[in-house]
Amino acid sequence: MKIIDILNSKNVTLSFEVFPPKTEEILETAQKNAAAIASLVPDFMSVTYGAGGGTSDFTVHIAKALKSDCHMEVLPHLTCVSSTKEKVQAMLERFKAAGFENIMALCGDMPQDGTVCTDYTHASELVEHIKQFDSSMCIGGACYPDGHCECARKEEDIRNLKYKIDAGVDFLTTQMFFDNAVFYNFLYRLREAGIDVPVLAGIMPITNTKILGRSVAMSGTTVPARYKAITDRFGDSPEAMKQAGIIYASEQIIDLVANGIKHIHVYSMNRPDVAAAIMANVRPVVDYCNAK
Repeated sequence: MKIIDILNSKNVTLSFEVFPPKTEEILETAQKNAAAIASLVPDFMSVTYGAGGGTSDFTVHIAKALKSDCHMEVLPHLTCVSSTKEKVQAMLERFKAAGFENIMALCGDMPQDGTVCTDYTHASELVEHIKQFDSSMCIGGACYPDGHCECARKEEDIRNLKYKIDAGVDFLTTQMFFDNAVFYNFLYRLREAGIDVPVLAGIMPITNTKILGRSVAMSGTTVPARYKAITDRFGDSPEAMKQAGIIYASEQIIDLVANGIKHIHVYSMNRPDVAAAIMANVRPVVDYCNAK
């Protein structure tokens, strides 16, 4: 089933993201964690793709297992920042052979060695390649409520998003954010620019301060004073910080749904316990909305 059809068929959707391991030694653990999250019965799951495609085999492996063994609709990621067109074409053929109808098309993170292929300069070019490969493929794209770190102005970022939509993106998923007001403002700017595809609000439960530091450094996401107070107060206690992060993320989701946001995507960090806690907190809200 195509993700866009899932998004259009429900009042509220809740999905989870998992990532593949960097080495084969922990592939089994990663797969078990993904299956445990799938057992929570989200509307779909996404599986990320390592920088430069270094974990592409594991992406396919986990995504196929989720689809065949867990009967879960899956959105595998595909990046292009350091991929050749031949590599992308090969991955598209693998995805199609595995029966996937959905792809998350991303520029991707810069590889640690700094190696960049010039076959693609923007994610919109990857979207065009996917559409040329299979025009029926459902394609997701990324967006940044705080603005893309490589764009000098937010207006430029919105223009680039419009290019991706025009190239064939069916829906957008935001980078994580911790201030819902930032998301609401971003959504208003999208609609003003004529971008009316479904937008999934990306929520990351921060369960330790190391994750927060890495995530903010990579994305440039604004951390509100309220969240800084939580990390300052509870950051030295793993259990307290985990619970505080779960509660904060759950409150974000409830506020979003209460204000008419229909689609939530949770960056689970491969933590079934965290995903289960969030699901338990927000499931009654989601079920209530979908029963109306």
